[in-house]
Amino acid sequence: MTTIRRDHGGGIDAARARFGGNRIGWIDLSTGINPLAYPTQPVAQNHWTALPDQMASDRLLDAARALWRVPPGAAIIAAPGASALIAQIPGLATPGAVCIPTPTYNEHAAAFDAHGWTVGTDADAAAQVVVHPNNPDGRFWHDDMLPAPKASLTIIDESFCDVAPEKSLIHLATRPGTIVLKSFGKFWGLAGLRLGFAIGDPALIAALQSRQGPWAVAGPALDIGTRALSDTIWADATRTRLTQDSARLDALMQNADAQVIGGTSLFRLYRVCDAARWQERLAEHHIWTRIFPYDKEWLRLGLPHPVQWERLENALA
Repeated sequence: MTTIRRDHGGGIDAARARFGGNRIGWIDLSTGINPLAYPTQPVAQNHWTALPDQMASDRLLDAARALWRVPPGAAIIAAPGASALIAQIPGLATPGAVCIPTPTYNEHAAAFDAHGWTVGTDADAAAQVVVHPNNPDGRFWHDDMLPAPKASLTIIDESFCDVAPEKSLIHLATRPGTIVLKSFGKFWGLAGLRLGFAIGDPALIAALQSRQGPWAVAGPALDIGTRALSDTIWADATRTRLTQDSARLDALMQNADAQVIGGTSLFRLYRVCDAARWQERLAEHHIWTRIFPYDKEWLRLGLPHPVQWERLENALA
């Protein structure tokens, strides 16, 4: 087992220790989480006090099937976040070589490495992982572009695909050995709720289910998740707003001499002359961004909340 570096967004407390300020005064643009979260309603007391029941879980999965147009032959489970599923999936098959095209979200490589797999980009690998759209560059994949066509285990991570549902590869969920991952926290902006989904090969999904044990998803998450996934009007309006806001962010950054090189409508990737210096410059205004250890010119920004645009504009002026 090698050591896979797990660099992520977030880390406001560490930024505060270096640049000062109160936590509530910081603007965190280092993640790709929707800044205008789904408006939650009060949760009934029994969702807090009783063990989650099967009917609540079934309602959530029915809403998920309808929203994502899950093929009838594919199975689906909910979990306490997509990260919990990512950590378990490599244990579903005998370790070998796994193909993970880089750069991408590094938890997949870390999980496979922890389970004894050899992580690389071998097209003849026994397993493959694609992040669709990719994080951080926003690349989309197609059926005939999967990097290891003979792999017996295929993971398609669609954590950010709710911004572009028409590009989903959910139809591949009926293929043997395939799992499609969905994240709730990104598009709906409720990352703290910890909710994610695995969709695909019934045998693999059943094995994941057995690893979770009973009551994996909390009652409040079942309730809020069901309402959110059923609210297609909110989802459609949110996609329109995210598209407009990401275009506004691009224009703002281009005026500051940054080059747009990718991203999604939840996060944008720019090329700048010195990403670390850009991060420091914005951090002096208590605005936190994302840089990457493998490219000194890449800077990633999420979208600001509507009340935060002026601060960002002033910091870039």
